[in-house]
Amino acid sequence: MKKWQKINHFPGMSEICRKDALARNMNRMLKLFPKEYNIFPKTWILPADWGDLQQYARQKKNRTYILKPDTGCQGKGIWITKTPREIKATENVICQTYISRPFLIDGFKFDLRLYVLVTSIVPLRIFVFKDGLARFTTQPYREPTAANVSNVFMHLTNYAIQKHSDKYVREDEEAGTKRRITTVNCWLIEHGYDVDMIWHDIDDVIIKVLMSGLPVLRHNYKTCFPNHVETSACFEILGFDIMLDRRMRPYVIEVNHSPSFHTDSQLDKEIKEALIWDTLKLANFDAVDRRKCIEEDKRRIRQRLLRRTPGKCTREDMNAEMEKWAAKAMQYEDDHLGNFRRIYPCKDQDKYEEFINSTATLFTETASFKARFQHSKQLREEIRERKDKLETLYKPRTSRLRPESPGRPPLASTVKRRPSKCGSATTVVAQTTPTAAKPSSEDAKPATESDQGNKEPVYNSFETIPIDESEENERCMGMEKRAVLLRSLGIVDAVYRLLSGTPGVEPISTLPKRSNGDHEKTKPHSLAKPVDLVLPECQNASSNNMRMNFQSANELRRNGLLHKMVRFFS
Repeated sequence: MKKWQKINHFPGMSEICRKDALARNMNRMLKLFPKEYNIFPKTWILPADWGDLQQYARQKKNRTYILKPDTGCQGKGIWITKTPREIKATENVICQTYISRPFLIDGFKFDLRLYVLVTSIVPLRIFVFKDGLARFTTQPYREPTAANVSNVFMHLTNYAIQKHSDKYVREDEEAGTKRRITTVNCWLIEHGYDVDMIWHDIDDVIIKVLMSGLPVLRHNYKTCFPNHVETSACFEILGFDIMLDRRMRPYVIEVNHSPSFHTDSQLDKEIKEALIWDTLKLANFDAVDRRKCIEEDKRRIRQRLLRRTPGKCTREDMNAEMEKWAAKAMQYEDDHLGNFRRIYPCKDQDKYEEFINSTATLFTETASFKARFQHSKQLREEIRERKDKLETLYKPRTSRLRPESPGRPPLASTVKRRPSKCGSATTVVAQTTPTAAKPSSEDAKPATESDQGNKEPVYNSFETIPIDESEENERCMGMEKRAVLLRSLGIVDAVYRLLSGTPGVEPISTLPKRSNGDHEKTKPHSLAKPVDLVLPECQNASSNNMRMNFQSANELRRNGLLHKMVRFFS
């Protein structure tokens, strides 16, 4: 699109104009700012949030729900229910809590159709048309019950529905079904309501709704129109449907990206013609001169063909140029407001900065991402605490079981004996203390008294050191314990059965039979026989012995003894 052209829609405005996208953005902002974004009825996107809806219905009894299609308009497909069980889990609809106690005028329910003009996204500029429409129902309002929830002329304010009612009133400024907003303001002033405060709250709702979809709008705009610096390439009129509850708190019901400009009555014609006229004046189509843009494009083409390097433009220069054009646009809009009023930028716009900063991380962080991050951080801290406790608990034991290495002194042990689970054998626990060994004459070097007090002696790992009697006893006890474990687990018998028929191994039939209580008393047998006695047996071995080897191996696998052997010897 050329720089002097404009289009009447922003790319990505469906983020707040589609009912499902609006609900998703408002729910996200509600989690971040619970107090500030309580401006939207509680909403579920079905079928994704069907479980949350049913849980809410079990906790909150006697609530009324209104269901709408996610992309519908003119009241089509809308229905109300008081029993959430009627809602199917597979329906693609938007479910909202129904505002069962709205603000009434003369006993009739109504909502406000406000026309909001957005002239720029970067920077954001919002205007509200002072004269809109108030749409009333044609039947007096009653709180929803099972008998009247199907009465659309009582609960829905859509013009496409109410115009079919027999009680629809046309061309009446004071008691008509469709009235001016200025007429509603006069009624509120007569009955003592603070109109300025009401409209301040309504403006705040409009700004917050646009803030919820601002990151997507800016991202799409910069992607589609990277070269539009002098003026905004888009403008858009949005139709906001606002409803007041009995405490005069405004709630946004939905946002329409293409509000109706049909003029079925004189009232519609007066309001909508003035709206379109003031919008075209405020959009400033003459901000960029077409002739200058064409000349600039030709000059750039000539430079590219002649390979002339254009002057370098820094980011500071570009920002200064954009600020200059923004100031000019602001001044023009202030001079051509017409029946519009600016609501953003405003005097107290600093309070909206936190909303902009929070939405700036939309593509990197979401509310669910932050919740998962906090949960994982808490889990990591718990794991670290448990690890520290285990380290402090097992630190003395790991230091006692430290293996010897070359260059370190041998460890002399103070042996403590305690009863073992295997019976008469004892478990040896060594409390190691380093003992000094005599260094060799080659490695010995003269040292001063300070060196002897600060440095440990250097040992030669290749020099013979006398065996300590306590260490030898410990080693023997360990070997005895190992032999007892081998017999008690049945590993010795399993090995004999596995190697039966192999040359150099005693047949299993020659092994002495023993009872279960003799495991600890039996000494290990010699596996090998003299070579001159084994050779004749090897020559007479038959194929049956080889078949027994495979059977024994399969038996070991079935009984799990093979895994025990692997774990033991590893």
